[in-house]
Amino acid sequence: MTTSPIRLYRHPLSGHAHRAELMLSLLGLEADLIEVDLASGAHKAPDFLALNPLGQVPVIQDAAVTLADSNAILVYLARKYDPSGRWYPSDPEAAAAVQRWLSLAAGPLASGPAMARIITVFGVKADADKAKAIAATLLEFMNTHLTNRAFLVGEGPTIADVALFSYTAHAPEGGVSLDPYPAIQDWIARIEALPGYVAMRATPLAA
Repeated sequence: MTTSPIRLYRHPLSGHAHRAELMLSLLGLEADLIEVDLASGAHKAPDFLALNPLGQVPVIQDAAVTLADSNAILVYLARKYDPSGRWYPSDPEAAAAVQRWLSLAAGPLASGPAMARIITVFGVKADADKAKAIAATLLEFMNTHLTNRAFLVGEGPTIADVALFSYTAHAPEGGVSLDPYPAIQDWIARIEALPGYVAMRATPLAA
C-alpha cells in the first residue's frame, strides 16, 4: 500500500508513541522505528523541532506527510489505510462515540493513569495522589462501560481502543492497580490477542 516504509519517531516507553506503533502494526503497515532519546533532549534539538515544533513524540513521516500528535496519527492512518472503515467508522453516531474516547484519552487518561506512570517511571514532579484519583474515576467508568461489551465502540476494535490501550494496560507501572476492574482486564486481553498486536516495553520498575 505504501511505496516506502512510514517513519515513526518514538520512544519505547512512551504510551503516546506506542499508540502509533500499535496502529501501524494492526494495519499491517511497514514502518521504520526511529528512537528519539528523550533523556538527552533529542526531542528539543533543531532537527526534531523541524518535525514537531512542540518537541513531542510521536511523529510520523509518510511520503510528503509529516504528522505529530498520537490521536491525529490514529485518525490519519485509519482514514488512509483502512478502506473497510473498521478502525474509524463513518457512521455519525459511531464516529462521535470514537471521538468521545479520543477526548478522554487526551484528557483524563493523560492526567490520570499516564501521569501517575510518568511520575514513577520518569521522576516527573507532580501530584501523584491527584493523578491516581483521576485514574480511579476513569477506570471505573471504563470498567462499567466494558462490562457487557467486547470493545469501546461497536462490535469490533476501533482507534478508540488503540488510544486508550497503552496507558491503561501499563497503569500498574504508576501504582494504579487494575485488580478492581475485571472488564478492563478482559478488554486488555482481547486487544493483545488481535492479529498484529505489538506490546509496549515494560519499565524496569515493573519488571
